[in-house]
Amino acid sequence: MKKQGFNPYLPSWEYIPDGEPYVFNNRVYVYGSHDRFNGYVYCLNDYVCWSAPVDDLGNWRYEGVIYKKTDDPLNPDGSMCLYAPDVTVGPDGRYYLYYVLDKLPIVSVAVCDTPAGKYEFYGYVHYSDGTRLGERADDQPQFDPGVLTEGDRTYLYTGFCAVGDKSRKGAMATVLGPDMLTIVEEPVFIAPSQPYSKGSGYEGHEFFEAPSIRKNGDTYYFIYSSVVFHELCYATSKHPTKGFEYKGVIVSNSDLHIDTYKPAQKPMFYGANNHGSIVEINGKWYIFYHRHTNGTNFSRQACCEQIEILEDGTIPQVEMTSCGCNGGPLEGRGEYAAYLACNLFCEEESLYTDWTASWMNNQFPKITQDGRDGDEEIGYIANMKASATAGFKYFDCKGIKKVKIKVRGYCQGDFEVKTAWDGPALGKISVGFTNVWKEYSADIVIPDGVQALYFTYTGQGSASLASFTLE
Repeated sequence: MKKQGFNPYLPSWEYIPDGEPYVFNNRVYVYGSHDRFNGYVYCLNDYVCWSAPVDDLGNWRYEGVIYKKTDDPLNPDGSMCLYAPDVTVGPDGRYYLYYVLDKLPIVSVAVCDTPAGKYEFYGYVHYSDGTRLGERADDQPQFDPGVLTEGDRTYLYTGFCAVGDKSRKGAMATVLGPDMLTIVEEPVFIAPSQPYSKGSGYEGHEFFEAPSIRKNGDTYYFIYSSVVFHELCYATSKHPTKGFEYKGVIVSNSDLHIDTYKPAQKPMFYGANNHGSIVEINGKWYIFYHRHTNGTNFSRQACCEQIEILEDGTIPQVEMTSCGCNGGPLEGRGEYAAYLACNLFCEEESLYTDWTASWMNNQFPKITQDGRDGDEEIGYIANMKASATAGFKYFDCKGIKKVKIKVRGYCQGDFEVKTAWDGPALGKISVGFTNVWKEYSADIVIPDGVQALYFTYTGQGSASLASFTLE
């Protein structure tokens, strides 16, 4: 039976940011870096892979560890982390994994005969004289490799450009030969950094990091994270190494810019850096990205939304949702885990786009878990104090007359149930202090049709929300 697709689309205990999705042999494979729950820096874990059938995007399978930090000869003690990778199929039909270790300016490559087998170290991207890319005197440091292979040429996109850093000029494109390592065309800049953007059309959305490349028809789509941090932008060209024009924002992990259901500049989730790409699956296009949990930058989860590429090639920005790659609203009946919230905020919204590392204290709601990294348990929302709101979109409701919630914590108050973040309460569910998860319910009629659901806590103390049930 086909399963519903959710956001995040992987289990709540898995933390795979920087997702690069591909379709190989009728399965979708997602490659990314690997955060640790309660991690203290980015990307502490080894690379793993998940995959799903193209016709069942709710049925993800764990493929296991595909590459370890210590597999790189320059990292025998594992002291460096594996940053965001990308994968491409070479002219020999093998799968090539490109990545950068967190403290080195060079691009490493591993290879495997299958999409999600054990990758073996292969070499470093280098010039024809053997000098590694990133180590020549005039080279810019390499970062976040994205790759696309056409024939015997592989296009490698890299770069990291902080605001105001004049030493970094923008995103680079480098062309590699059939051995997947040797440079045949030296790096050129295809998207400007902030200090070099005047008159470029990229102003306000200059290249920051996370370059990724896809092709649709005769058009190359360059997806990247901008200096605005929480957004994934895109530029298009008819040529892989020149002529890219800025087109817009595809998704924001704060849902900023979107004005379809709230003011454009009101953040609806605590956002920070973003990284991902687009992919066509069974004739439909999707954007894969990540969101932040646990009140830090270091426990990021993989999300996905269906997008539309219009006839003129543009992509309208999409909302963050709980239904992700489900292909439509979720069934408006049954129990849903609270970690599926796509909106999570409170009245003090200014903290929700901070760029520092561990920046949320216990005053603010956050998605978290009780166990350690890798413990296969279901996440929940903690720190729901007065005005804290969790939103879930969307559900196809019919005949719902009762709503239940599972709550614990030092709390005394009510959860208001609404169909709009700023709408009137359809009803209230009273909760009280409990050390363990306890179910509370109220007779609340949810209007028939496709609805968003919002739960706002009003009262004293701090509640944790595990799930809600529609009956």
